Amino acid sequence: MQYLEGRKYVVQAIFLAVALVFATRLFYIQVLDGSYKLAADRNTLQRIVQTPYRGLIYDRKGQILVQNTPVYDLMVVPREVKQLDTLRFSQLLQLPLEEVREGLQQARKFSRVKASPLVQNLSTQELAAIQDNLIDFPGFSVKARMARSYNTHTMAHALGYVGSITPKLLERPQYSKYQPGEFLGITGLESYYEDQLMGRRGVQYRMVNVRGIEKGAFRDGEYDTLSVAGQDLHLSLDSELQAYAEKLMAGKRGSVVALDPKTGEILAFVSAPMFDPEMLSGKGMGNRYMELLNNPEQPLFNRPLMATYPPGSTFKLINELVALQAGVVTPNTPFACNFKLVRCTHRHEPPSNVGIAIKQSCNPYFYQVMRATVLRGRSSNRFEDARLGLGEWRRQVMKFGLGEKLGVDMGQEKKGLIPSPEFYDKHNGYHRWTYRTVYSLSIGQGELGITGLQMANVMATIANRGWYYTPHFVRGIGSGGPLPEYQVKHTVGVEAQHFDAILPGMVSVVDGNGGTGNNASLADVGISVAGKTGTVQNPHGDDHATFAAFAPAQDPQIAIVVFIENAGFGGNSAAPLAALVIEKHLRGKIAPWRHRWEEWLPGPADRFIKRRRY
Repeated sequence: MQYLEGRKYVVQAIFLAVALVFATRLFYIQVLDGSYKLAADRNTLQRIVQTPYRGLIYDRKGQILVQNTPVYDLMVVPREVKQLDTLRFSQLLQLPLEEVREGLQQARKFSRVKASPLVQNLSTQELAAIQDNLIDFPGFSVKARMARSYNTHTMAHALGYVGSITPKLLERPQYSKYQPGEFLGITGLESYYEDQLMGRRGVQYRMVNVRGIEKGAFRDGEYDTLSVAGQDLHLSLDSELQAYAEKLMAGKRGSVVALDPKTGEILAFVSAPMFDPEMLSGKGMGNRYMELLNNPEQPLFNRPLMATYPPGSTFKLINELVALQAGVVTPNTPFACNFKLVRCTHRHEPPSNVGIAIKQSCNPYFYQVMRATVLRGRSSNRFEDARLGLGEWRRQVMKFGLGEKLGVDMGQEKKGLIPSPEFYDKHNGYHRWTYRTVYSLSIGQGELGITGLQMANVMATIANRGWYYTPHFVRGIGSGGPLPEYQVKHTVGVEAQHFDAILPGMVSVVDGNGGTGNNASLADVGISVAGKTGTVQNPHGDDHATFAAFAPAQDPQIAIVVFIENAGFGGNSAAPLAALVIEKHLRGKIAPWRHRWEEWLPGPADRFIKRRRY
């Protein structure tokens, strides 16, 4: 009897323990854990995210460049797909069977319960062809959105493109506000100004029944938020000038960058070879992207920002300004054209002053200018002297915005290279180099690396007599102006009088008798151009051609740098191309007798010289 009494207490204890476990679990589910409540809410509430209109993009004259066009995405929730006839479905979509299967597999990999895009960028006509048949395919739905469309066939490298967010990006905290299938800026201005262009999403909550039929707003829209459209971008780029510059660069590899020196606004930005921005939008964009990526001419490579080259003789201007500021030379300092120091490509009398040296582009002259700057009268064959002087020289040169990122409003910008003493210590060995090791820097060769944008900014600095604004593409965001950092004036630490000293030489390069840049002369239409030619040695093939200039010389309104790969002497090809762009900007048209240049430019460099005689 006592044994039975004990068993009764044991059974009661077990029932009590089970009841306690159930009660605890029920309390946790109903009070502490909100997931079940959320699951129940999802059966009665539908959360609809409203994607705002992406901001539009205009050129400097108010012409619309990029706008929004309605397109449709076919979405799939894998868990809801039942007994799918894949063959019939692929025929309906007019897609390869394997492509449909791969898309479904990717959707399952992402999530079995969340919607993700299977086919994107369907046009209205393509949607109409499949919409009536979707009722036979549970788990699939159509989502409308706005896609980018273009009113221009130019400036693809500047504008950039918009693409679908990838699963890897979604894992990063900074992209937590995006959802699968949404689009964002990938490159160019679309990427840099993503936050301004994308706007702010809105959310609506709708009551639905068990069959998913909408029954109205939840609590009269108390928790709804409105979407806010993205801000428009107003660019400094001139679409007409850009189109003309791209036309001139057709069939070439290289870059053209033109700035307004008084504001830092970029007027033209050409990376050749070019492509139509429409290629990276719409259905089939992925295939077209791969075609561009695999093209041996590398049309996706943004040359003005990413390609670094030795600047050639255009760099002589910087060396002269640094030497003048250091006080080691004067505008009237003469140097012999000594071939024993370095070869000179031009036969001429010894330069008696800096103006003549710039006009003749005398290599031995600028060899001695830089030696005077680096050595300051010290021994030319002592490591210690060269190392100390090169460090001082480099610090002054970098004030021109070289050897570091300028901070333009676009990603992928390269710093370039202004070699330091430590650079030569590493490559030549400590105590194993002297000025003779680095003399090629005096004529813009050797280890120097400068981008087209950086050199254009140097020309803007010379035009302004010693200061510049950071180059930028956007002159207005929404109803406001550009970002504050593009309204800060930077000085380079060289007095204005030294810029005045080199200006006559730059003008004589173009308009003087026997100047190396005579092919850029616009004197016949009353425009004085100040410029400098450059021929960049290329160990992999023909020399590169470059020309840097600004105009009008006394009241500069445009600074321009043209760089053409494998085009030989800069005065033959780069100089006349720059002159055409300058004239187009300043006069709005090209003199009739100069239209022939447009036809000659795409050919070999010597074609221009031969035909100009006629």
